[in-house]
Amino acid sequence: MRVVTTLPSATEVVYALGVEPIATSHECDYPPAAADRPSVERTRVDPSADSASIHEQVGEAVAGEGVYEIDRETLRRADPDLVVAQGVCDVCAVDSVAIADAVADLGLDCEVLTTDPHVLADVIADIEQIGRALDRGDRAEQLAADLRDRVGRVERAVADRERPRVAVLDWLDPVMVSGHWGPDLVERAGGRHGLAAPGERSTTREWRAVREDDREVLVGGPCGFDLNRALSAAPALTGRPGYADIAAGRAGRAHVIDGDAYLNRPGPRLVDTLELLADLIHPGAVDPPADATARPLPDPDPDPDPDPDPSPSPSRPVSGRDE
Repeated sequence: MRVVTTLPSATEVVYALGVEPIATSHECDYPPAAADRPSVERTRVDPSADSASIHEQVGEAVAGEGVYEIDRETLRRADPDLVVAQGVCDVCAVDSVAIADAVADLGLDCEVLTTDPHVLADVIADIEQIGRALDRGDRAEQLAADLRDRVGRVERAVADRERPRVAVLDWLDPVMVSGHWGPDLVERAGGRHGLAAPGERSTTREWRAVREDDREVLVGGPCGFDLNRALSAAPALTGRPGYADIAAGRAGRAHVIDGDAYLNRPGPRLVDTLELLADLIHPGAVDPPADATARPLPDPDPDPDPDPDPSPSPSRPVSGRDE
């Protein structure tokens, strides 16, 4: 079967089920072999820019032609039997409507399968859905069962513990509170998210509101940023007035993680994220995967900008990651 995947999480799933896609998106880099596949789309946003600039570019792109441009010639040459797309967010990856329109315009005879997960259970169910479409149903069911077993082990490990107040941020300038599966992961990992309900969209928040909420654990995983880049972006958060007074900062429980790999992609590695969050919220309760690491947020900027808050925006400020 000739398969095209248009978002990184779908690419991870397809590879996990033993199928190599004929083409992917420009962001697909895991497993490493995916980076060598031709891309059927490109972004109109410069992903090397700083956080504030990326946010501004995304807003302009959404108001114009969109964040992504489909490479129709590459899609035509791929001649897929199946295209796996997404309906979660037209900022995070090219959306399924645009893909379906391109498929129709090109006269391709293929199925467009749309994933639309909002909580962890949806993510695992999507693995089974993709498996059925690939005629890999048995393998998908086994992978899903293994993931559910790991989820259950985490939930049992933290069941009788105190539940601290936790904030997960998936953008730092402006501050954006993680939605969709983020709050669900926090609740399953033994924390109380509170700033968003499971399944809600990620939204920007005024810094004052986040500061006054005074979370006991804070985790930043900027969308599309690996761990080193997340650390580089951290001063946009730690330099804000009052950051040092937040309970998480005072207690040394503010961290950044690789948002690109472990927060923003709704695929199998979200269970790794669950285990990592459980270890950050309840140290020692579970063993996090070796590759899923966190780093403490650096010390605050001694001379913060006295007025760092931009106007909140309903759109998600990403460089193009599929949440």
